[in-house]
Amino acid sequence: MLAPSRDQAPVTDFLSSTPLTAFRRALARVLALLVGFGPLAAHAQAAGTAAVKPLVATVATPSASRPNAALRWTRLGNPRSPSLLQVPADCQVRSCPLVVVSHPRAQDAARLRDSAQVGKISQALLAADFAVLLSGDGGVNTWGSPAALREVAQVHREATSRFRWNSRTYALGLSMGGLLSLRSALPDSPYTVRGVALIDAWVSLRGAWGSALSRQREIGKAYGLTVPPTPTLDPLPLAQRLAPVAPLPLFLAYSPTDTVVSSRKNAELLIPKAEQGVSEIVRLDGPHLGGNRFSPQMIARLVGFYQGLEQRAIARQHKEFPPGLPAPAVQRAQTETSKS
Repeated sequence: MLAPSRDQAPVTDFLSSTPLTAFRRALARVLALLVGFGPLAAHAQAAGTAAVKPLVATVATPSASRPNAALRWTRLGNPRSPSLLQVPADCQVRSCPLVVVSHPRAQDAARLRDSAQVGKISQALLAADFAVLLSGDGGVNTWGSPAALREVAQVHREATSRFRWNSRTYALGLSMGGLLSLRSALPDSPYTVRGVALIDAWVSLRGAWGSALSRQREIGKAYGLTVPPTPTLDPLPLAQRLAPVAPLPLFLAYSPTDTVVSSRKNAELLIPKAEQGVSEIVRLDGPHLGGNRFSPQMIARLVGFYQGLEQRAIARQHKEFPPGLPAPAVQRAQTETSKS
């Protein structure tokens, strides 16, 4: 479970935490390394496929209240702000997409891993054959900074080398993580994102700067600023300018009664910019990151949003490369990887 964030309302079902003792952590690491990824290796060998880089498990301590912790997560990236990757077994033998999850303020990838609510999202995505990257985002309070985006791009490149990636990446931003997720979907991002889901998310950097002195200090440190950020650093006006030419595939979940992130100054400003036919707008009630954001119905809608984008991409690929003509999936994946 996640520890209480200074940027979040005290929602106990999402943000309470009981740390593991040092002994249990050490024991869990030993057991996880002993178990390893034998079943995945055997599956790949039986299928006669080329080997991929082995995944090294991190802490795996099952708990009824922490469903994500029972999964084997691979630690990637900078040790100061590590990211965690989980790959479905099938994605070692056939190509799969990736979802990059960006965390709330004062949190990190480990907190996402230990959250029962985020665990339900991860498990649903994995069951639908999406690889899941819980991003370290370059630190706990990076607010979608250019340095954070560059670090995530490096982790993205490493993550997509660990399984049979189909060249398509999607993003999910929670609260502060919305800034990085939205920024990653804009044209000059160092890696390509095909669709963005935002839950109670900040998307206006200048709005966050002006909302509280504590956020202003954190943003100033992350961006190296002593004055308000210019519009060129803010993903919201960039997305608004882009939308008439290339509207964004968006999943927006927000609450007008959220007292942490004003939906009127964030999510609602993106609604006119969402691509028609594939985007989904979900208006909720209740506090910031409340439990209804993680209900089975909401998670099914979120996963369905990504699945719809996958189906569209596959249909377009088949139209471009009809049956009988091989689609250069490997070549496309390599191109995306090199862009990262």
